Amino acid sequence: MNSKTIDFSKFSSIRIGPVVDVALIENDIVPEECFIIGAANNILVSSTPPPLMILSKAYDFIALERDGLHIGAATPGGRVVSFCKKHNIAHFEYLSKLPGTLGGMLKMNAGLKEYEIFNHLIAIRTQSGWIAKDQIEYGYRKTSINEVVFEAVFEAESGYSTERYDMFAQMRSNQPSEPSAGSCFKNPPGDYAGRLIEAVGLKGKCVGAMAFSEVHANFLVNYGGGTYEDALSLIQEAQRRVKTEFDIELQCEIVLVDDKFLTKK
Repeated sequence: MNSKTIDFSKFSSIRIGPVVDVALIENDIVPEECFIIGAANNILVSSTPPPLMILSKAYDFIALERDGLHIGAATPGGRVVSFCKKHNIAHFEYLSKLPGTLGGMLKMNAGLKEYEIFNHLIAIRTQSGWIAKDQIEYGYRKTSINEVVFEAVFEAESGYSTERYDMFAQMRSNQPSEPSAGSCFKNPPGDYAGRLIEAVGLKGKCVGAMAFSEVHANFLVNYGGGTYEDALSLIQEAQRRVKTEFDIELQCEIVLVDDKFLTKK
């Protein structure tokens, strides 16, 4: 099986992690007992990760077919938006402001407010074959998908909107520019993780080179040379303080790719 060497301190969006040989998924053959990393935009990789895998470039494609818009799971969101703009396809404008590739977006039902990747999904293709949307459980930033997704097909409606594109750009204008893994915690029902982190005095809090951003408290940022241990320390401190003060358990939106954490699940 082919592999590629990845330096996660350069490849991951938060710029943390070791140099690791990662197995390549090719010809729909998925290595056993490996964790899929996607584009490494919402993960925090420790120095002791489990065996890892990544989709090959063969899964980076977009095709407009009779039954809908087919998109490979390794396709970046920005490429989807460019294709939809060129072909006047609606409902994908928000992907321009979501980092990562389609597979990861499907796994966590990524989105912006009420605009979610599942809204116009028809089906996904995995090792089990095609699975219709109504066979998948999904909700806010979660799904029941437990296999590697190879591709998906979506409704292809006409009507690309520059107004929606601009609206999504404005919605993301308050994000910090430093390396991060996106939102650190999921918003609890009826509240905002950023508000809770700020309320317990952790906005701007630094440990080493890691901090909860002064721009948006729910973004864990790396000011340069941050470590997994420093990031984990801040995550756990926020969870402790919010639980103590508000009796709310903050759930990570960032995935901790650490052998000891993943084996517990």
